Amino acid sequence: MVKQSSAQRIIEIKPVSDPNVKVYPRTIRGLFNSWRVAFVWLTQIVFYGLCWLPWNGRQAVLFDLEQRRFYLFDLVLWPQDTIYLTILLLISALALFLFTAVAGRLWCGYSCPQTVYTEIFLWVERWIEGDRPQRIKLDAAPNSGKKVAKKTLKHGIWLAISLWTGLTFVGYFTPIRDLLSGLSNAGTGAWEIFWILFYGGATYGMAGFLREHMCKYICPYAQFQFVMFDRDTLIVAYDAQRGETRGSRPKNTDPRATGLGDCIDCSICVQVCPTGIDIRDGLQLECIGCAACIDACDQVMDKMNYPRGLIRYSTENAVEQGFARQEIVRRTFRLRPMLYLAALLIISGASAWSIATRIPLKIGIEKERAVLYREGDNGAIENSFRMHLTNASEQARHFRIEVSGLPGIRVLGNDLANVPAAGMQEIALTIQAEPGSIGSGSHPILFRVIDAADPAIQIEQKASFWMP
Repeated sequence: MVKQSSAQRIIEIKPVSDPNVKVYPRTIRGLFNSWRVAFVWLTQIVFYGLCWLPWNGRQAVLFDLEQRRFYLFDLVLWPQDTIYLTILLLISALALFLFTAVAGRLWCGYSCPQTVYTEIFLWVERWIEGDRPQRIKLDAAPNSGKKVAKKTLKHGIWLAISLWTGLTFVGYFTPIRDLLSGLSNAGTGAWEIFWILFYGGATYGMAGFLREHMCKYICPYAQFQFVMFDRDTLIVAYDAQRGETRGSRPKNTDPRATGLGDCIDCSICVQVCPTGIDIRDGLQLECIGCAACIDACDQVMDKMNYPRGLIRYSTENAVEQGFARQEIVRRTFRLRPMLYLAALLIISGASAWSIATRIPLKIGIEKERAVLYREGDNGAIENSFRMHLTNASEQARHFRIEVSGLPGIRVLGNDLANVPAAGMQEIALTIQAEPGSIGSGSHPILFRVIDAADPAIQIEQKASFWMP
C-alpha cells in the first residue's frame, strides 16, 4: 500500500454531506465543548465590551477614519504609521501558520467569528426549538401557529444579535456613545447606517443560514490550510486500527470476542458535527477541528466501559505507529514550526521595540517653490519653508526648532511651536544665512525639532537651502 500525503488524500475525498441537506448539530457536553463555550464568551466580551472602555477622556480603541487617527489605548497612530498595520497583518499570518502547522484548525474550531456566531445562533435555536430531533421534526411539520411563533421568535433574536453586532463593529470607527446618541435622535449619518445594516446582515446570513457552507465552500483558509499540514500536525483523528470493524453490541461486550472493533457505529460523532461529516472516513477538508466528535465518542466509550480516545486529538504518525504523548510533543519541535516561530518572535520583538522607542513626533518640511531665495534688509539670504508638525501623543507639547548646516544659519523670528494633544500644526519658517559664506546653488541643511520639556524627544530632517 502506497502512503499518500495529507494534501493528496484530501483532494481525493469528496464531501460526505449533500450541500442541499441541512445539518442539525446535536447538543454535546464535555471538555472540548466547555473550551469552545469559554472562547465564545471570551471573544464576545472583548468585542462587545472593548469599545465601551474609556481612556484618557475618549474611547480606548477607536479607528477614527475622519480624523485619520487610530487610538489603541496610549498608542496614537497616524497615516504615516501604516507600516504598523502591515506588520500586524504579517504577525497574524505567521501566528496562523504556526498554529496550523502544530495543531491544525484550532482557530477555526474555537475562535473564528464564523464558528463563534454560529455557536451563539445555535444556542438560541436550541433554546427555542429544542435539540436535534425536535428541530428536525419541527422543520418537517406543516406550518402552524406554534411553528410560526417559534420561527419568528428565533429570527427576531437572531436579528437583534446581528444588529447589535453591526452597531458594535461601527462603534470602533465612530465613537460608540456618539453613535447611540445619533441613533436615538435620528442624527446618525448614512455611512454609519449602511455599515450597521451591512455587517449585521452579514452576521445574520452567515451564522443563521450559510453556517457550514462558509467553512466548506467559501472560506479560503479551508482550501489552502493543508499546505501547512504534515503527518505530525495535531488533528482530530479516528483510530481505525482500534475502531474497525464497526458494529452494534450489548453493553460490556468484549469486542475482540465478537471480531469487532470498539466503534459501535452509533453515528453520534456525525450527529454532533457542525459541518455534517463522518470523522471515521479520515482527515477531511470540511473538519474544523472543533472536537465535538471527541466529546461525543468519549461519552459513548464511558457507557460501554471501553477506554476513551477512539476519536482524539493526535497526529497521523501517532495513530498509525502508536506514539505516546511525549513523542507527539517532541515531534512538535520540527523544522517548519520552528521556522514559523523564529520569524514570529523576531518580527514581534522588533515591532515591540519600535513601538516602545517610538518618538511621538512627526515632521514634514516643504520648500516654498514660488521663490527659491530672497535677500533680506541686512543683505542676508533667506529661504521660506512650511513645516508640518504632528503630535502623536495625548498631551500638548511645546517644541523648539533649530537649523544647522551652513555658517551663520538660523531661524528668523519665532522658533517655537505649540502642538495640541494628538493634533497637527503647520507653521511658516524663514531661514536666514550669511551672504557669500558658500557658493551658489542648493546646499543641504538640517532641521531639528526638540521638545522643550523633554529634550530626549527630538527629531531631525534634512532639507535644501538655495544661495544666489
